[in-house]
Amino acid sequence: MFDRDFEWAALGDFATDARPGAMLGVVSGRRRQGKTFLLRALCAATEGFYFAADEAADAESLRRLGAAMGEFTGAPGPLDLRDWHHAVDALLALGRERPVPVVIDEFPYLVRANSSLPSIMQNALAPLRRERDESRARLLLCGSAMSFMGGLLSGNAPLRGRAGLELVVPTLDHQLAAQFWEIDDPATALKVNAVVGGTPAYRREFARDDSPAGPDDFEPWVVRAVLSPASPLFREARYLLADEPEIRDTGLYHSVLAAIAAGNAQRGGIALYLGRKSGDLAHPLTVLEDCGMVMREPDAFKDNRTNFRIAEPLVTFYHAIMRPIWSDLEHTRDATRLWRRSRRRFVANVVGPHFEHVCRHWTRHDAPEDMFGDFPNRVCSGTVNDPAKRTSHELDVVVSGLDDTERQRLLAIGEVKWGETMGVGHVERLRRIRDLLVAQNRLGAESARLVCYSGVGFTDDLHELAGVDRDIVLVGLDDLYR
Repeated sequence: MFDRDFEWAALGDFATDARPGAMLGVVSGRRRQGKTFLLRALCAATEGFYFAADEAADAESLRRLGAAMGEFTGAPGPLDLRDWHHAVDALLALGRERPVPVVIDEFPYLVRANSSLPSIMQNALAPLRRERDESRARLLLCGSAMSFMGGLLSGNAPLRGRAGLELVVPTLDHQLAAQFWEIDDPATALKVNAVVGGTPAYRREFARDDSPAGPDDFEPWVVRAVLSPASPLFREARYLLADEPEIRDTGLYHSVLAAIAAGNAQRGGIALYLGRKSGDLAHPLTVLEDCGMVMREPDAFKDNRTNFRIAEPLVTFYHAIMRPIWSDLEHTRDATRLWRRSRRRFVANVVGPHFEHVCRHWTRHDAPEDMFGDFPNRVCSGTVNDPAKRTSHELDVVVSGLDDTERQRLLAIGEVKWGETMGVGHVERLRRIRDLLVAQNRLGAESARLVCYSGVGFTDDLHELAGVDRDIVLVGLDDLYR
């Protein structure tokens, strides 16, 4: 098990809670994050019951569940479960003698065949019900369909208020991913992370532990591990979308993702890319957000402006690099030539935007506490109007904290460059933007620090200037991975 200490502790506390009364827990997260591994390990450690649902008819699922329960309890044969009311009570009965985890993995498959199952569980877990009160079963429902699992405990959903645990198993961040892939070179680590993200299974099962041996092996690794039609990673991005039950018109959703991967971060740009009206995209964007495929990020200075970003790096890589040349990739035995033609798109549409995201994440969660003079409460991108020149300026990083009255106070503004050595000119640009923010009476703007993030490095002049001006902060790749 790699870096799942928090999740393991939470599951262990829940499963071994000795208080009387059955309890419900929900475990979710995108596919390939290790949820099944965690839950199987939990059941092995506590002698719990584990059942993995299939895409099957209702009656077949009940038969399979009865067979699994019969084997677990040592019964002479399968249990005869007449319906789900009977089945849920039988599951609760497994906890009559002791606290025991009762895991139902891929729960959305069961609900797809019988939509009343959440209501049945709601009634089974009602207070003052003997089957619930005399049980110490710790019922854990698990699934990867993020739109479904996210709605299981929300709003007016039947199970809202019934759960004692709601655990989301996240992807690994860029630092943990580098450790997991055993990559020491920061530039190589970030490029690999821009391709496959922090999904553990992509290294172990999909790439069969094939990791770049060094900086010079990155491009050969992309060709053999991702762009090869024989690799499971080759088609994985397409399958991720197909796994979501809320997505029916996959062509439309792929087109929306392609628009975002092409650099269209606002709804208007996405609509123009698709040749549709902006209002037509409200539903597909909401569905993609509910599925965890797209993230909605606010603009630091414009309340009515939202940026959309693809949450899964492999999906970005697929739409920016693979989808435009899919037919060629399918029919080639060596994609080296095709990759060479795609290098420019990789830098502009994949690794560049991903580097910006990593810089914002690091600034929010990992930067030294004294770097910005206060604790960052919000980190996002922003757009600053320049009325005199009738233009606007884009900021890759805007850092805000809370003052004593809990108002947003500007702590820093920053620019991110992946493949460019940054110099004094970049700082001067940030100074001009800071002057505009001061003129707009932005709280804290006059003392906001100027941050340069570079994937290549900084000129000697900029290093010298940063040494005497405490307002200037330089962040390189080594800092992001320290």
